[in-house]
Amino acid sequence: MAVGRIGLGAMPLSVEGRPREEQAIATIHAALDAGVRLIDTADCYQWYAGELGHNERLIARALAAYGSGAGEVLVATKGGRGRPGDGSWTVNGDPHHLRRAAEASAARLGVEAIGLYQLHKPDPSVPFAESVGALRDLADAGTIRRVGLSNVDREQIRTAREILGPRLVAVQNRFSPLHRSTRDTLDMCTELGLAFLPWSPLGGISPSAVDAPGTTVPPGETPFHAVARARGVSPQQVCLAWHLAQSPVVIPIPGARRPASARDSAAAGGLTLSGAEVAALSRTREDTTGL
Repeated sequence: MAVGRIGLGAMPLSVEGRPREEQAIATIHAALDAGVRLIDTADCYQWYAGELGHNERLIARALAAYGSGAGEVLVATKGGRGRPGDGSWTVNGDPHHLRRAAEASAARLGVEAIGLYQLHKPDPSVPFAESVGALRDLADAGTIRRVGLSNVDREQIRTAREILGPRLVAVQNRFSPLHRSTRDTLDMCTELGLAFLPWSPLGGISPSAVDAPGTTVPPGETPFHAVARARGVSPQQVCLAWHLAQSPVVIPIPGARRPASARDSAAAGGLTLSGAEVAALSRTREDTTGL
């Protein structure tokens, strides 16, 4: 399934500070109207306790209301983490839990098989191969079609590839101008032909929905702002175009709470940076006054 160069991270539509449902659905529709065909979610994207699956149900309602074209959208969800409602995150990679979680996600999304199901985070209390084996079994059972990993290192990617073979199609790690420690996994995905979905891709340009409350806004003048002024576009578009220049396997999944933000991010798919611009934007953090 072709999903284009830019996806939509739907997490901000369900967690702290989320918009009203009408605005959330309008934001999803704006992304789809702009050509986005990949929406990333997770069963634990919620604000309060007792809201398990809030984001998945929201996406299902938005797609049902969208009509023609909704069938072309790949919804990528995740299992293996939880949010008890106090702002904290839990991890559960138990195979039995993952099987139940995937079945529940499919029901909430209203699909017979989930297009892309991702292990949200390795559980240090469960052998990684056992968690991945559960995803293999889910694929064998037809509950999921494709498998992805999130928050993993190179060795875990190798292990999963041995277990899953061609069913492993994507890796989702945090990567941005501010967070580049996972560059080695991006390079590995390029070598293996796996999609690399950088989460929180605007780090260094905008605060993320996963940042702690009160996180300071990034500095207002960065090399991305300078290129944006010269190009007549937003710094966010420049940042996403920088991501696209890293590798053909990169598909950023920026979040959005407003239709205008979703449209702006989607437009980055048509912005090509020059080699000189990419080089200037790729300087080390110490060389870029705060990035």
